[in-house]
Amino acid sequence: MLRIEHLGIAVKELEKSIPLFEQLLNTPCYKTEKVDTEGVNTAFFQTGESKIELLEATKEDSPIQKFVDKKGEGIHHIAFEVENIEAEMKRLSALGFELLNTVPKNGADNKLVCFLHPKTTNGVLIELCQEKR
Repeated sequence: MLRIEHLGIAVKELEKSIPLFEQLLNTPCYKTEKVDTEGVNTAFFQTGESKIELLEATKEDSPIQKFVDKKGEGIHHIAFEVENIEAEMKRLSALGFELLNTVPKNGADNKLVCFLHPKTTNGVLIELCQEKR
């Protein structure tokens, strides 16, 4: 793993959360993006070498809406940048970590992504991400 790429934070409304995080982090939101396959709108903030990603559900059955309904707004996942996502998925699977997808999926911010089930990572949802080439 190369570094923490971003922290994902589930929010109820980007419209209210973006200005709050712009003030908190003293930096503008540099990008918003809709990811239809995940039922989510995202907003990104650069903080040093890492990022903050705000996640707002766009449909009632999306994973983010389920998270907000169950736990409220807050930290949803930690994303680690990897050099070769397929090799990292194979390595972690061989070590007994449960992957939530068997092949990398298209994610926000020009990334290929894979999530690890929290039951195999001490309750923390982990995202692996690799820049699309």
